[in-house]
Amino acid sequence: MKILFAAAEVAPFSKAGGLADVIGSLPKELEKKAEIAIFTPLHGCIDKEKFGIKEYENSEMWITFGYQGHKFKLYTCKLPGTDINVFFVQNDWYFSCFNEVYPKYLDPRYEHERYIAFSLAVLEYAKALNFKADIIHSNDWHTAMIPMYIKANYKFDDFWNKAINVFEIHNLAYQGIWHEDVLDFANMRKDIVYNEWGLEHYGMVNWMKGAINYSDAIVVVSPKYAQEILTSEYGENMDYTLRMNQHKIYGILNGIDYTMFNPKTDKSLVMNYDARSLKRKQENKKAVCKHFGLKYNPDRPLIATVSRLVSQKGFDLIRAEEKELMNIPADFIFLGTGDKDYQNLLIWLSNNTSNIRAEVNYNGELANLIYAGSDMFLMPSKFEPCGLSQLIAMKFGSLPIVRATGGLDDTVCGTPLEKANGFKFWRYNGWDMKEAIYYAIDIYKNNKKAFEKMQRNAMATDVSWKHSANEYLKLYKSLLK
Repeated sequence: MKILFAAAEVAPFSKAGGLADVIGSLPKELEKKAEIAIFTPLHGCIDKEKFGIKEYENSEMWITFGYQGHKFKLYTCKLPGTDINVFFVQNDWYFSCFNEVYPKYLDPRYEHERYIAFSLAVLEYAKALNFKADIIHSNDWHTAMIPMYIKANYKFDDFWNKAINVFEIHNLAYQGIWHEDVLDFANMRKDIVYNEWGLEHYGMVNWMKGAINYSDAIVVVSPKYAQEILTSEYGENMDYTLRMNQHKIYGILNGIDYTMFNPKTDKSLVMNYDARSLKRKQENKKAVCKHFGLKYNPDRPLIATVSRLVSQKGFDLIRAEEKELMNIPADFIFLGTGDKDYQNLLIWLSNNTSNIRAEVNYNGELANLIYAGSDMFLMPSKFEPCGLSQLIAMKFGSLPIVRATGGLDDTVCGTPLEKANGFKFWRYNGWDMKEAIYYAIDIYKNNKKAFEKMQRNAMATDVSWKHSANEYLKLYKSLLK
């Protein structure tokens, strides 16, 4: 079986969110069962020397979009720790000129051109390399063009016309919407794709809708989210299309890579530990408190959030309860970047309260130290397709406090207490979040044995990629039959 993965980001080369972690981890578990190739753009932020990325010999290729030719080159290296080839599509006009995976303030039309160009280049380069994939696994709107190219432009191409298309939705909120003239740039025939059974959505091009309609299977990153997106509340105006394609939707929970997230071996920690040596976790708590200018107190819980600062992640609830948080008998730390409004809120709280600190930044080593040093991990998400942070927090013995939605509901068990690995609240409002925090603090202060049992439960929860990879493999095999 040959599998081609196409994605806008791949860890450890480029990362802006959980998509990179999935594409950098899932193929490792599938390597023994399939021949795999990963395609991703060669972003300007990728360190070619660090990862030994070399230009593929005689790889220059010209592809015409609209009426203009664009020059591409192909670079390659192995995915660290594997024999899997990662191919980087290089283009000076669209990718190499930026030091970010998703540059801010881009013209939306240009953003669409970037990923149209990448998607078609993936198919042409795979053909040039004679990598005739049985399964093409595309991810999010950035590569949603691939299933449409396969079913429209390559419909009579013997190399691609039998390929099975799997499209994975990591976040339904980002769909790739633009005016129909972009199809002229993409060299797609409007009479085939621009209709209500294709990618036309309320008079606009919607790449994700096209991929949903044209793919052979749709993977959603948790079973609960697979159900939620069929409703008007979570469907992002795509629920009707999803209900029409419900027969091919599969909910498969994400995992985490234990070689990257393991408190027993992580070199970024002040002191390593495991479920049998939880007292050593306190040394990391001391280091986190020192870094953020908080007084260390073993009897006072430290509650952390490492997140993109966007409304999806529940920062409206933080704003609604900011005065209450100042008086809660716990310390709070926040790490992340995002919307300026939320950044300014956290900076103000950090400068004007005694128990709230924030760093508007992202640092992977500091993030892991925070997971290790915190007692609890707050994720009050409005919606959460899967969520990786709560999985990492559990592995580090930091108990998640989550809103029961999507993957958070699938992975966090709140009752009964002896089997629990975290805390939940259900309604999306500040009051319920606050009550969940107070409940967690009460267990921490007044029932130490129960809290430590919950920590051990969390650390013992198997959220590795092994189980999820078997589910993907079953899906691939069923599609090939």
